[in-house]
Amino acid sequence: MSERPVSEYIRELCIRARAAGRELGRTDPQLKEATLRRMAEGIRDGAGRIAEANTRDLERGRQRGLSEALLDRLELTPPRIEQMAAGLEEIAALRDPVGEVISQWRRPGGLEVGQVRIPLGVVGMIYESRPNVTVDAGGLCFKAGNATILRGGSEALQSNLELAAVLRQAIESSGVNPDVLQVIDTPDRAAVGALLQQNTLVDLIIPRGGKSLIERVVKESTIPVIKHYEGICHVYVHAEADLDMAVRIAVNAKVQRPATCNAMETLLVDEAVAARFLPRIAAEFDRNGVRIYGCPKTMTHIPAATPADEERFRTEYLGLECNIRVVSGFDQAIDHIATYGSNHTDAIVTRCYATARRFVASVDSSSVMVNASTRLADGGVYGLGAEIGISTDKLHAFGPMGVRDLTTRKFVVFGNGNLR
Repeated sequence: MSERPVSEYIRELCIRARAAGRELGRTDPQLKEATLRRMAEGIRDGAGRIAEANTRDLERGRQRGLSEALLDRLELTPPRIEQMAAGLEEIAALRDPVGEVISQWRRPGGLEVGQVRIPLGVVGMIYESRPNVTVDAGGLCFKAGNATILRGGSEALQSNLELAAVLRQAIESSGVNPDVLQVIDTPDRAAVGALLQQNTLVDLIIPRGGKSLIERVVKESTIPVIKHYEGICHVYVHAEADLDMAVRIAVNAKVQRPATCNAMETLLVDEAVAARFLPRIAAEFDRNGVRIYGCPKTMTHIPAATPADEERFRTEYLGLECNIRVVSGFDQAIDHIATYGSNHTDAIVTRCYATARRFVASVDSSSVMVNASTRLADGGVYGLGAEIGISTDKLHAFGPMGVRDLTTRKFVVFGNGNLR
């Protein structure tokens, strides 16, 4: 960045992104697919440089005292670097949504009316810790014909700059204007505020990070925002659950990667199976270093648990801590999720098909799981290639957002001299 004021720097990025995005919206789908595959090759070829940049960020993060949860989100291991490349290939293989005819019909008088899928335009991403968002967002927006302006957290600056350089090189080598992918290269917090005021140049803001970041974005943005504040996810072990399955699902949902927004924070257990299930899950949690906060009924079966107060059930731990509550039955489980949940992801373990159907109909979350871990709530798992974020709003997307969620639609009308 030059010595110009941050506001001027941000506006210039947005102007360049807007112009490049108009070109990208008309780009041939086959060229976009080939470019995405070049991006994947670039990630693999540049894995060493990416890892070195990430190591610098991790060292700086430890010096700054970042939590283990944030360091975990920041780290790019070889499997995670390969996952980014594979995600780009999955995005490349998806059907291109731009130009898709959604529906069409004929009106009296001969008008032919249709709806066609088009890019949103320019998407601004504001995110913390996870450098993989640079690749996921850049790839998904590119496939959907959108320009992207990326503003990662200062803790991941070197990783994000290296990843963006790889992606831009692949774009430019394909003959596409690399300004379709812009990275804000200053850690100055004023850059976020400046970006949020560019409502004539940017069409959508998607924040990913902690609650304080998202609250700031929502408060300051003059641009529409798609977001989720927290992932307070539940697993409900029903009276008719397969308890072996329930143990496996609960352990995976809490332990597999606890720093993610789709990790379980509260385990609800039907009192009909509490005496048989709770000692088993307590042993598994103890083996994995999970601290348990329990309701009074839970503590009769797990005496070592710490008492859980009201605030615990509203807490997103993002670590090896978990609430357990014994519920009197299905209705109390649903009431608990409605009271304390965040509309993100909730699961039931049950062998009763009718109960599973009631749970799906009753829980107002963007992903509802039956006999599956909450950790599966992910755009890549769902076949979206990757996800640009998870929305717990309902306008204009709900749940993991893939390529189609990064488009909108316009009406196209054909007439033959028709007048009103």
